[in-house]
This record gives sequence, C-alpha cells and structure tokens, in this order.
Amino acid sequence: MYSTDSKVRLIDFIMIAFGCGMYTFGFVMINISNNLAEGGVTGISLITRYWLHIDPAFTTLAINIPLIVIGYKYLGKKALIYTVYGTVSLSIFIWLWQRLPFAIDIHHDLFIAGILAGVLGGIGSGIVYRFGGTTGGADIVARILEKKQGIAMGRTLLVLDCIVLTASLSYVDIRRMMYTLLASYVFSKIVNFTLEGAYTARGVIIMSNEYEKITKDIMDILERGVSHLQATGAYSNEPRQAIYCVVSPSELMALKHIVAKYDEKAFVSVLTVNEVFGEGFSYSIPRKGIFKLKK
Repeated sequence: MYSTDSKVRLIDFIMIAFGCGMYTFGFVMINISNNLAEGGVTGISLITRYWLHIDPAFTTLAINIPLIVIGYKYLGKKALIYTVYGTVSLSIFIWLWQRLPFAIDIHHDLFIAGILAGVLGGIGSGIVYRFGGTTGGADIVARILEKKQGIAMGRTLLVLDCIVLTASLSYVDIRRMMYTLLASYVFSKIVNFTLEGAYTARGVIIMSNEYEKITKDIMDILERGVSHLQATGAYSNEPRQAIYCVVSPSELMALKHIVAKYDEKAFVSVLTVNEVFGEGFSYSIPRKGIFKLKK
C-alpha cells in the first residue's frame, strides 16, 4: 500500500490522519492524564502547557509552521504536502481528544501508562511514516541537519529528545520521568517493527530479468543510486545482471512494490547495513522538482 510515485493518494491521507489520531489519543489520554512527559515538539507543548497554560494543540501548530517554512526545500513536493497535512491533523486531534467526555481509567498505574503510551504512539507514528507522512517538528530539524551537516537523523532525534526530556524535569519528578523513558523505549520498538527498522540502512540485491525497468524506477522515484553486478547462475551457468542498492528502512516498502510491479517472481535479498557513508546518507542528494535549489 506504500505509494511508489510522486502523486499524492487518498489512501495516504486517510492513513496519515488515522495514525495521527492514534498517536494523539495516547498523548492526551495517557501522557497528559498521567502527567508523563514526551519528547520532540509534543514534549515542548507539554512544558508550555504546564508553565504557560497554553493548549498543546496550538503550541504544536505554532512550533511546526516555522519549521516547515524553513525546511520546505529539503522535503520535496509530496513530502511537503504530507508533512503539512500531518502537522495540521496532529493539532486537530489533540484539540479534539481533550474535549471528549471520557478518559481511560488505569488507576494511575504508571507502568501500564508507560506501556500504553509507547504502544499507541508507536503504532500511530509508524502508520504515518509507512504512508509517507511525518508530523513535522523534530523530523524536519533532523532532516535539515542530515542534508547540511551529514549528521544521521537517528542521532539528531535522540539528542533533541534528550534535551526536551531534560527540560521536562521542570514539571515532572524523576519517578514519572523513568516511566516516560519506558514509554519512549516501547515507542521506538513499535515504530521499528512497523517500519521494519528505523534510521538505519538496508542493502538490497535484486535478481530479475526486468532489471532495467526496476533500475529506472529506483533512480527516478526513490532517487537512490543503483549498481549493476555481473552474476552467473550456478544451475543454468548463464550470465545475469544483479541490482544492488542501499535504501532507508522507510523506503523499503516502496522498493518492494517497484520490484513487484515488474517482476513478482524476482529474487530479492534484504541485508541490514550497520553503517553507510555517501550520497543520500552522510551528505545530501540532489533534489528534483520545484523545490530544487537553483545555483
């Protein structure tokens, strides 16, 4: 169901909204109700809620708007549309859930609260990422630093979360902070499970007679480099072309759909790449379309 072209799709909008709804449901009904902190922009919104009594729905939107304006040239046209949509959806659902006349009664058991917050947030965010969206905030900052400074997104996100969580000690005690860290750990595991990994790389070897068409789509749609390897079938003793490329985990589903579009019987081997350097990973890749910088 992952989109493999530059066109926006109705199903993507529906699932991004659903994911934002699930994430914010846990945020409001679990985090806020049990006075747990949070990382990223939503964590900042909780800090301002406590000290300035501002609704988190408005704070998240106010913080995300300038970040989107600053980072639009690094997103691409489709990603920009989905990011704006995800950001607005996030704020709308935060506003909505706070005004519904019910709550989840877990008797203020912070262990259960930490687990539920991580599960709901992880599933919701995983769905958003899986369908090509983001909720803005720290993701935009991390992407800018990756393009400009070559700093891995995972490292930036971790540092930003640590800063926000440390600042959150101004209104939560150590006990609640420990359960917040539990929620963050569960969140990361659930997101990883949903995306088949996060902020690492996947090396993919593809054996197919349609290698030319598959190669073209990988370069045009995913904007990833591709290498052709000379291979020989051990059984047939015939020479063949193998495709090798490295993609991020969030692009893996799109790659699988590209291969299936041309050859459902293709042999695909996915490898975990522990570290990767080069264009698109440790320094920026050239962007196409209306958002490409003019020199």
